[in-house]
Amino acid sequence: MKRKPEQIVNADTKVGQLAGEAIVETVENQLRDNTLPEAKQALDRLIKLGETRENAIRYIASVLSVEIFETLSSGTTYNNERYIRNLNALPKLPDE
Repeated sequence: MKRKPEQIVNADTKVGQLAGEAIVETVENQLRDNTLPEAKQALDRLIKLGETRENAIRYIASVLSVEIFETLSSGTTYNNERYIRNLNALPKLPDE
């Protein structure tokens, strides 16, 4: 019997839910389109470490959300090198 995937985002507010779902959709697009091979490498590595696919996506989405927050809060542009560095460090999450 195939396991039903668990819900990836479970936010307390509607706005938080929508934001989380948008970030997860971005991660899923990166994986599907292979626009960032490091995202797929992080997914594979986390699954090999025993994480479910859903939890691995949560890890990757957390790294992306930190990058988005950093960009918005500092007024700087998106830093792909930092994003990749943080993906490569998973399961250690970046310092927020």
